[in-house]
Amino acid sequence: MQLIDTHAHLTDARFESEGDRILANARKAGVDRIVVVADAMASSVQALELAERHSGTLWASAGVHPHNATQYESDTTQHLQELALRDHCVAIGEIGLDYYYDFTPPAVQQSVFATQLDLARALNRPVIIHCRDAYDDLLRLLQSHPLGSAGGVAHCFTGTQEQAWALLDRGLYLGMGGVITFKKADELRRVVRHLPLDRLVIETDAPYLAPAPYRGKLNEPAYVKIIAQRLAQELNISEQAVAEATTRNAMQLFWINER
Repeated sequence: MQLIDTHAHLTDARFESEGDRILANARKAGVDRIVVVADAMASSVQALELAERHSGTLWASAGVHPHNATQYESDTTQHLQELALRDHCVAIGEIGLDYYYDFTPPAVQQSVFATQLDLARALNRPVIIHCRDAYDDLLRLLQSHPLGSAGGVAHCFTGTQEQAWALLDRGLYLGMGGVITFKKADELRRVVRHLPLDRLVIETDAPYLAPAPYRGKLNEPAYVKIIAQRLAQELNISEQAVAEATTRNAMQLFWINER
């Protein structure tokens, strides 16, 4: 059974001395491909360098997270474009909106998000979108700055059924992460049971959001297998069916099978 972790922050300092162990654990769990996701210019460069060192196993994204939107400078778009055009970069991200934390003014987040959406469309690259407590503005911006044919993924989706369908209608896949294993996530699990399998991918968001029974501990790509198991349980299908579908979806989304 082969799995793809579509969202892991392997450039995080907590993984600095554990790269070999993390990748070995992933292989043992059947996770043979990982998308290393960036959140700023520095991590965009680091993610791509890491992917180039582990060609065929790791892939990278390049983008500026809403928490870091105030760092977006006049030449950032050009730098992101240069990174996005390199072979191992498969997406623009992690980009989006986050109103839960007051790290960056919403107007700044919206402007930077729109700029990166436009860049992804111009380059025909998928986007990796972060959204927390900002779905109305997210959907509005996706209307005024629509995705190109490459689409994208709403990472770590935890919204309502209505929000799920609105995102699907705008050409996004939905990323299923460790939250679906949390004890108090009954409402999310009810939503998940009605989602189309051909529009789902799985992710860890490592080192964050470790699934049960590892909640509160350091998350890692190997744990994406736990998410696949819980997704299979909620959809009442086999783990193999989940693995095959989510792997196929991820490869299509990020064009991994064409690289």
